[in-house]
Amino acid sequence: MPISTHPLNLFFATILIMFSLPKLNQATVRIIIGRCHASGFIESKGGYCPVSNSADCCQAGQTYSQYRCSPPVTGSTAAIMYKTSFVNKTAKCDNRTYPDSDVVVALSTGWYDGGSRCMRNITIDANNGNSVTAQVVGECDSWNGCDAANGNAPPCVENVVMASPAVWEQLGVPQSQSNELDITWSDVS
Repeated sequence: MPISTHPLNLFFATILIMFSLPKLNQATVRIIIGRCHASGFIESKGGYCPVSNSADCCQAGQTYSQYRCSPPVTGSTAAIMYKTSFVNKTAKCDNRTYPDSDVVVALSTGWYDGGSRCMRNITIDANNGNSVTAQVVGECDSWNGCDAANGNAPPCVENVVMASPAVWEQLGVPQSQSNELDITWSDVS
């Protein structure tokens, strides 16, 4: 008898797999069903917040999702882009810093894929019709956070592209809108 692909049947099959095969890696289950869900949770103990906007830091007693996966990469992968500077941050791919004029990005843990995209280019498309080619130099850690080593920032969500100011400028995004932007991206062949 064929297995139905009705969403409810897939949900119950996933639950059955997760509970009947406890040694099966849950990340594998998420890949099998083609979606990315939280792989774990971290509770913040609070702490020093090195940024002026304390909303960017973990709050004591709050729980934050952790991800080991990201949504599947397609020819037009939806993401949320945030502006960041790589001037005072050592990039994970090559242990260097980058001036704000360099067109560079960091990807969520799943898309970073253990460094497989390091120093490779991606194309970023904005909803204003502009696009830019940027080099992947780092990871926006979706697993670790809420500690001194990560500036008390929460883990990144699963679908983030952290982009240098040069990326925002080349996309023609107005300064007033340059903190968060829905984009799509793809690997450059």
